[in-house]
Amino acid sequence: MPSDSTTNTGKVFLVGAGPGDPGLLTVRGAECLAQADLVLYDGLVNPVMLRLTQGRCERTARTRRDNVVIVPQSEINARLISEAQAGRTVVRLKGGDPFIFGRGSEEAAALEAAGIPFEVIPGVTAATGAGEYAGFSFTHRESSSAVAFVTGHEDPVRAESRLNYQALAAFPGTLVFYMGLGRLVEICEQLQIAGMSPSVPAAIVCHATLPNQRVIEGTLKTLPDLAAAGNLKPPSLIIIGECVRQRQKLSWFERLPLFGITIGVTRPEDQAEDVALRIIRAGGEPVLMPMIEVGPVNKHSETEIARVLLQLAKFHWLVFTSVNGVSEFFRHLHSARLDTRSLGNAKVAAIGPGTAEKLRHFGVTADVVPSEYRAESLAKALEKYVRGKSVLWVRASRGRDVLPRMLTDVGAIFAQLVVYENRDVEHFSADVARRLSAGTLDWIGLSSPSIARRFAQLLQSSGQPADNLKTRIATISPVTSAAARDAGLTVAAEATVYTWDGILQAIERSHE
Repeated sequence: MPSDSTTNTGKVFLVGAGPGDPGLLTVRGAECLAQADLVLYDGLVNPVMLRLTQGRCERTARTRRDNVVIVPQSEINARLISEAQAGRTVVRLKGGDPFIFGRGSEEAAALEAAGIPFEVIPGVTAATGAGEYAGFSFTHRESSSAVAFVTGHEDPVRAESRLNYQALAAFPGTLVFYMGLGRLVEICEQLQIAGMSPSVPAAIVCHATLPNQRVIEGTLKTLPDLAAAGNLKPPSLIIIGECVRQRQKLSWFERLPLFGITIGVTRPEDQAEDVALRIIRAGGEPVLMPMIEVGPVNKHSETEIARVLLQLAKFHWLVFTSVNGVSEFFRHLHSARLDTRSLGNAKVAAIGPGTAEKLRHFGVTADVVPSEYRAESLAKALEKYVRGKSVLWVRASRGRDVLPRMLTDVGAIFAQLVVYENRDVEHFSADVARRLSAGTLDWIGLSSPSIARRFAQLLQSSGQPADNLKTRIATISPVTSAAARDAGLTVAAEATVYTWDGILQAIERSHE
């Protein structure tokens, strides 16, 4: 947990965040983020990693892009020192590796001079990420026994270049230029003037390890024109050498089923992490856009919950229809100093595998999980068991009336316990609104009828007509599809397995 202590000097961790894919952050880097009071992260860091910290996070851009204000290096150094002197644990989170063409060594020297304890956590450098996600083995024994990392962006105050193009042209291996997109023409010309063959294979990798990764292949002679035609944007690396020929066989990242696809995740933010991770691992980009927020019940409801928990033994069945319901039920149970023994001999039903897995987390195995993960299927699965039996439905403040209607009709003695509230999100975030307007959000997954209706309402209130929506809609079930269509939305894909995995599989099928 972050500390407010100001009595002792704190410590600074210079952490390499890797080239972009949040999965490439080291275990030690994640540990440092978990204990940070303050995270100063640079412009190349994937902000998804900031979910690993409870500390305050501030961006410090060293290059001007997207109208971001440049923060001078001297100011960053001074901030690291002052925050540590105030007793705080500071993480300086840097893209790639802190020292390889970064300025981590300058920051370390400033900390050392000020007497501030520091630690350097290496990161996966951009060249390694670019090569291995694009399919280039820099030191394949059949083509190269050496690799040279070269800066394509030298100190601007230096009068002359330190690059020896004669030596680079004669280098017996792979050349990797960092930050060289703006000087690509000069780099390729100088290498040819120095004697390197114009036909040597060459490539540019932009946004390496991310869903928008782009790779352009050519030769030393043709690469500048190909790059200009491709309208490439930094960050990028230039790779020159025979290893470029390996890409056809070794490229794997761009073959992932969701590569390059942006997907809006409409789950509540505290439930979205597992879905986001699945999308990332499949090569896509998750965009968090919760339609509802999950919150605690009011004081009056808390009193009612406590009363019911003391009478759990009278129920024959407990029915759970969401992961949130499970979590909140057991939170209330533990707050009342009770445990699973209070469930008595009750049987337990779960609407789907996610809810059943959450129950197992608390040591409870569901007795009934329907083959189709919807309220109608759950009610039908329970009908033969609940006639004349008392049933307690653990639920949210809002929901469909399918369970009480169907189970009461077959003779169940039905009761309901609201353990958490669903509240509508008031508006789209600025990022989501921009993506919807520009058509740069490929898909949105809708995982319940209420989420579908809320999305349509937010579209209308934001002035974005549903019939002009460039983003495609994928739904979790026929019931959700019907709600989406009733709200004026066009459904492009529907899950056959009624889970978020099913939504992602439906999107994959649409791109086969």
